Amino acid sequence: MQVSVRRLSLYPLGVARSALLSPSPRLLSPGTRTLFSETGVWEKEYRPETRRRVEEWWHPRIMAQWRKDALEEDSKGKKFYVLSMFPYPSGRLHMGHVRVYTISDTIGHFQRMRGHQVLNPMGWDAFGLPAENAAIERGLDPEEWTKREEELLGLEVTTCLPDYYRWTQYLFVKLFQAGLAYQKEAVVNWDPVDQTVLADEQVDENGRSWRSGALVEQKLLTQWFIKTTNYAKPLLDALADLPEWYGVKAMQANWIGDCTGCYFDFKLKVNGEETGETLSAYSSSPETVFGAAYLAILPSHRLLHGSSSVRSVLEKDSLTEVTAHNLFTDHEVPVVISHKEAFDGYLDTVIGIPDCSEEDLSVARALNLRWTTVLKSDEDGTQTLVNSDEFSGLTRQQAFDSITQKSRDQRVGGHLTSSKLRDWLISRQRYWGTPIPVVHCGSCGPVAVPEDELPVTLPKLPSLTGKGTSPLEDAHDWVSCTCPRCKGPARRETDTMDTFVDSAWYYFRYTDPQNTVRPFERHLADHWLPVDVYIGGKEHAVMHLYYARFLCHFCKDQGLVAHREPFRKLLVQGLIKGQTFKLADSGQYLKREDIDFTVSHLVHFSVTFEKMSKSKHNGLDPQDVVQQYGVDTVRLYILYAAPPEQDILWNVKTDALPGVLRWQSRLWQLVTKLRAARQPGDIPNPSLLKKKELAETKKIWDNKNYAVQEVTSHFTGDFLFNAAISRLMGLTNTLSSATAAVVQHNYSHVIKDVFKHSDGNGQRKRKVNLTCLFFPLSPVTPQINNKACGSVTVPLQVSKDSERVQQLILESPLGQKLLSARSIKRAILSPRTALINFLVEE
Repeated sequence: MQVSVRRLSLYPLGVARSALLSPSPRLLSPGTRTLFSETGVWEKEYRPETRRRVEEWWHPRIMAQWRKDALEEDSKGKKFYVLSMFPYPSGRLHMGHVRVYTISDTIGHFQRMRGHQVLNPMGWDAFGLPAENAAIERGLDPEEWTKREEELLGLEVTTCLPDYYRWTQYLFVKLFQAGLAYQKEAVVNWDPVDQTVLADEQVDENGRSWRSGALVEQKLLTQWFIKTTNYAKPLLDALADLPEWYGVKAMQANWIGDCTGCYFDFKLKVNGEETGETLSAYSSSPETVFGAAYLAILPSHRLLHGSSSVRSVLEKDSLTEVTAHNLFTDHEVPVVISHKEAFDGYLDTVIGIPDCSEEDLSVARALNLRWTTVLKSDEDGTQTLVNSDEFSGLTRQQAFDSITQKSRDQRVGGHLTSSKLRDWLISRQRYWGTPIPVVHCGSCGPVAVPEDELPVTLPKLPSLTGKGTSPLEDAHDWVSCTCPRCKGPARRETDTMDTFVDSAWYYFRYTDPQNTVRPFERHLADHWLPVDVYIGGKEHAVMHLYYARFLCHFCKDQGLVAHREPFRKLLVQGLIKGQTFKLADSGQYLKREDIDFTVSHLVHFSVTFEKMSKSKHNGLDPQDVVQQYGVDTVRLYILYAAPPEQDILWNVKTDALPGVLRWQSRLWQLVTKLRAARQPGDIPNPSLLKKKELAETKKIWDNKNYAVQEVTSHFTGDFLFNAAISRLMGLTNTLSSATAAVVQHNYSHVIKDVFKHSDGNGQRKRKVNLTCLFFPLSPVTPQINNKACGSVTVPLQVSKDSERVQQLILESPLGQKLLSARSIKRAILSPRTALINFLVEE
């Protein structure tokens, strides 16, 4: 993973993202006709060439203004942290990236305009399979490939370099020290194409890899795991504190499952001798653990297929010579091989307790096992514990709470979890990832690299193939090392971490990206977190969010941060899908240009919309789209085509793009109309407006207020940007329908701003604030030395402002006629009636 971090207090992110999508500037010849901002000549038609020149003119000026605004940002303003998920590409950006960053930029700029202190950082995910595979395809070192991409995109801080993954390793060491990072043999999903392990979540419903599409194989390997199951119940309960995780809460809750049981740790023995094997077994009734009769494993269990020392003993019979010593109860029970092919959920080891299950009772009787009865039923139906040491006499619920709590205190189990949740497998047999900071010592076992020796950096390798075992195995000088504990010979861990580990904490690093002493300063993380709006694809609604939440909970327990949950509000975006053409018989995807539609009825193929992909020939290069339509048009289209949660079906002939182009043209025509009505030197005279026109003015004002209210609601509440743009389109129609008299004579308090910019040659340039030209008006009676002399209409909102009313009357035709040559001693605005009295020298 590689990430660029830009603190908006120093450099506005919109600059960087807009730069990725901006049209390439080109020099204009001296005779080329340019836009109004350069020449003062207004083009009445908004043609594609006009749109391109407008963007070329304004793009650098907007960036300069954003930089200026960022430096002047009020540090006392309310914080607002808007974050979009990393791009995770193997090459160039695609339209999905354009969508997520358009949304986050829009929210960030809106909140900054509201006076908030905004953090809206940008990242780039370059560790992992996509970057490594892209480098191998090009015959490059992954670091060289990453640096090329970094230079192309102008990124500043890269986390595939040690200054980031040092702290990923630091957090791993913290997990290891807390007993939450461990290694064991496991049957894993193996991608035969990418030659790496896949998490269950990375295998689709057809048993294929989410990356390569290959059929996944099962393989037994020694792997590193993070014990996320220890946090299952807190993570499940904390969902109640996330009311704005619409839809995703249910997905997270379903992923975690009902946390009604827990694991207990056992030490395995053969003939009374400890074997060194530790096994965790699940019980759905942990309060009855003192009544255990046996421990059951599945026939597919790793102990029966891996390199365990007890394998040969277990294979002799279903009732084996292996016993399991419960570290909590201190009881010893036999290990049996179940006749079942599967237990509930993903369990492979369970505790058999006859008092709780008829099935467990029948197994115990069939095997002639002994057990202790631990439940006694009272006359009222209440069950209490017996023969359970200090817990005897407690009700089942009381015992449940007490036993699980004491198990957690003793660190031998007791963490409530479900039967369907498994620990997080993080090992990857690839090169381009964060090295796992562990050394393996023959005397000490696995030992974490000391924090002051981090980072463990990736060694240079002469070549990569992406096949076979971990490439780091071949870095012999790097692998051989000294044990930090006993100083004897040791070997470095050669697996690297899954990139989900990198992205599980990056939102912390954004708050303090240049820190060389620790991952982040707590006061900065506490200031910015939780993220106010987190934006990303629906495909990450389970895995990434679960892992990120887990690590935030862990960091809270470690005293690194104050917040337990990292994201306050989620905005889950849909995909941008392109049109695909697929042969019905073979499933082969066709290019649109290869299809002769005049004879298409002779060939059976399906036409659908699917996620954009090179292999499906339905992708779009954002740069090509921007070159054709312009940055403004593309960004407007992205926001207008559909609500963020819905997919966009890209079809430029029938979808929202023509509507956006028409609106841009209407806006241009509206400005053209307003310019024509307000020629230089013209002075609006609201007193000429008739009653019907005054009513029209009020209607425009009300429509504007309603639009502001609705747009604000959409930008801060439901994020229905398409509805916000529709409301602005409606306001455009209202303004466009204004009669000539209203346009010409409706006065505005910003009218001077409209004419204030000069081009340096004494010619006035005009800009138009469309929402400020129309106001409800109020008639004010001017008096001269207590004698009424007509009426002047002023905007209602300034009618109580003495200085503004005085100024407007003096600038009106009536004021020019009666007061321009008089010496005004004082002007008194009545607080109760609409009149102002000018005291003048006679």
